[in-house]
Amino acid sequence: MALRQKTIVVLVMRVLFSSLGDVSLSRGMKQIGSVSFVSLASVWQTYIHIISSPMIWLGIGLMLAFFFCHLLLFSWADYSYAMPMTAANYVVVPLLGLLLLGESVNFTRWTGVVIISLGVILIGSTDPVSREAS
Repeated sequence: MALRQKTIVVLVMRVLFSSLGDVSLSRGMKQIGSVSFVSLASVWQTYIHIISSPMIWLGIGLMLAFFFCHLLLFSWADYSYAMPMTAANYVVVPLLGLLLLGESVNFTRWTGVVIISLGVILIGSTDPVSREAS
């Protein structure tokens, strides 16, 4: 597989794992409710709820998969290419927030998403590696 193709595949996987992991963690924490630090007992109870939540564990698993893709990406693509391309997360997250969490996304946020998308498209049109292969 060519460098550009494998980079795009891993970038897409990275963005999806990261975004879905964040949504799972958000949903899991919303199910648990507001965290209170008024006493050691309430902190302990919150801890028990967190480690027994399937949504939290799903989020952790997805974030581990994201991190693995992140490391793979850094093994061959330039940092100056990889990191700006991961801004695609900022496009996917509002969509998932709207569709999966029922959040309201206002016009200003969508405007920001469009601007970020243009930047991702611009950077995506360049080569993932600016140096010659050794």
